[in-house]
Amino acid sequence: PLSTFCFSESPLLLFPSGVQGDSLTVLQAPEFLSFQKGDWPLSAEKIPDLVALTMGFSVEEDLSWPGLQAGPLFQRPRANVLVVVRGVDSLDLPQSVASYPLENPVAFTLDSVAEMVHSTFAEYTPVVLQLAPSEERLYMLGKANAVFEDLPVTLQQIRARLSQDGSVLTSFPLNSLSRNAEADLLFLSEVQVLHDITALLQRHRHLAKDNSPDLYSLELSGLEELSRVYGKDSPQYRDATSILASVLQKFGEDMYRLYGNSAAVEVVTVKTFEAPLTRKSRSILESKQISNPGSPYNLAYKYNFEYAVIFNIVLWMMIVLVLAVIVIAYNLWNMDPGYDSIIYRMTNQKIRMD
Repeated sequence: PLSTFCFSESPLLLFPSGVQGDSLTVLQAPEFLSFQKGDWPLSAEKIPDLVALTMGFSVEEDLSWPGLQAGPLFQRPRANVLVVVRGVDSLDLPQSVASYPLENPVAFTLDSVAEMVHSTFAEYTPVVLQLAPSEERLYMLGKANAVFEDLPVTLQQIRARLSQDGSVLTSFPLNSLSRNAEADLLFLSEVQVLHDITALLQRHRHLAKDNSPDLYSLELSGLEELSRVYGKDSPQYRDATSILASVLQKFGEDMYRLYGNSAAVEVVTVKTFEAPLTRKSRSILESKQISNPGSPYNLAYKYNFEYAVIFNIVLWMMIVLVLAVIVIAYNLWNMDPGYDSIIYRMTNQKIRMD
């Protein structure tokens, strides 16, 4: 099976890193996201909460993990890119912000974060792009963006795309890989999709400059298929691992630059998930509508992007008014009517004249 695509519209110090299996690596992060360097393990089921916190959303349970420190309240990244690589024992990423061991590698999705993005920034049509291995082909979530409909999905489209101009086959030597083998073609198709995502964003830069945060969740299973077909000691697997490491490094740098150095890029490497994950496709017509204040379900109001500005204006105006009332009241309380009040002064003079 190929991969399923879900589409919808819408300088830190770097440390050398060799990523071992079952780990979370932060490739890129803006300055205001404080990832601490250390060996603190993180459960795979908590990764959606971590992504939600980096994007400024609240989570049901507090994430008691020292790897991410609290940052500025009104400053959040314009995009979060999470790449999950399956079937990896080791992956040499030349530069990264921080790397953490991953425990309890159960399958997870960012569907909850995608729903937060859609419901909070519905009027801005944010980009939410998800890629995951599945038996299905193409389905959409939320409001679809026609820009990403050109990404290859079927085997026929992938073969045609790899033979066109701008193909990744001209960017690096294939060595032991073959474009005719199905396992090799699956791996090359995932590399091609990573290249096409950045190419489409370069041509449509307005998608990376709007007022809503974007979410990318990409799960790659090409290496896992190569290890199953050829084995992890095969030259095909070794060549693919080297190619993917360099491609991911460039992909992270390109996404970070396209979003104006305000994008978080994470890579999760797992040998295998402990439990299979089944996905149910949904039509674009089934996207949830945002509730209005008159909803009978007692839902919250829609989030307004100008909330932070209005909140600051009201807050500081209230503080200034309260301080002004306190100062005026203090001066009135300590006022001497005979000297400070013109009314008493005029009255006193009139009494003396009489």
